[in-house]
Amino acid sequence: MTMIPSPDPAWLDQQYNALAANPDAPSIFARWAAASAEARAKAGHQADRRYGPGARQTMDWFDGGRADAPVLVFIHGGFWRGSDKSFHSFIAPAFLAKGCDVVLLSYDLCPTISMQALALQVVDGLAHIHRELRARGRGSARIVVAGHSAGGHLGAMMLACDWQRVGRDLPAGLVTRVLAISGLFDLEPFRHAPFLKDAVRLDAESVRRLSPVRFAAPVGRVLHAAVGALESSEFHRQTAALVESWGTGVVPVSMSLAGKNHFTVLDDLASPGTRLHGTACDLLGIDP
Repeated sequence: MTMIPSPDPAWLDQQYNALAANPDAPSIFARWAAASAEARAKAGHQADRRYGPGARQTMDWFDGGRADAPVLVFIHGGFWRGSDKSFHSFIAPAFLAKGCDVVLLSYDLCPTISMQALALQVVDGLAHIHRELRARGRGSARIVVAGHSAGGHLGAMMLACDWQRVGRDLPAGLVTRVLAISGLFDLEPFRHAPFLKDAVRLDAESVRRLSPVRFAAPVGRVLHAAVGALESSEFHRQTAALVESWGTGVVPVSMSLAGKNHFTVLDDLASPGTRLHGTACDLLGIDP
């Protein structure tokens, strides 16, 4: 497996602290918040639906209005310690226009809970979504998970989940398609990066248990990966390491998006005509 080239803490912060590396981040977040508020005002949705007892175990469900609609489930980033689904409603309109449902998940954050507990909350969220679809007579609906940054890590974890151990009523293939954007798949750097290590509190065993690059390739499942061309070499290494570990049979698409940094890369998901949006549509089984 491709290893991190340096354990130097200052270098790791330089590579991974995307807020520090992108001084335009506050203006990007403000733009996302405004576009998300507009999306919520225009689109019918069920806000803050609870899927578990945690303070942030809620989802926003945008209904595409089609009984046979596929469902795009988006998992936000924030390095497992920040952000919220409310910043990401701007993703929904382009997919609603194609008849898809869009569900945005929030989850409790580190260090309030461990990363393992956080991942299990996302498992609970996906199980809840499937059960809700089944109750609506849509149990065979295709569920595609898209995640950004830490959300990309959590999406990869969902591909590796043994769903029938979670619930005997759940299909083994509850999640078989994931789009990971700027994903984080090798957690070893986050044991050492000063800006993050005290929040995520990883040790060697939790890194082994929670790093998708250390899992066996999930048979019969597919992950498409994207990273912004302007992101650091470590973000690019993270994706390359997953391709190396799982192989191109599981990760057949790995793209670098020209002119995009760690945050602007996400804009393309919501923008018809872009390669990233088209990739999401391919996974959903709809026309781009």
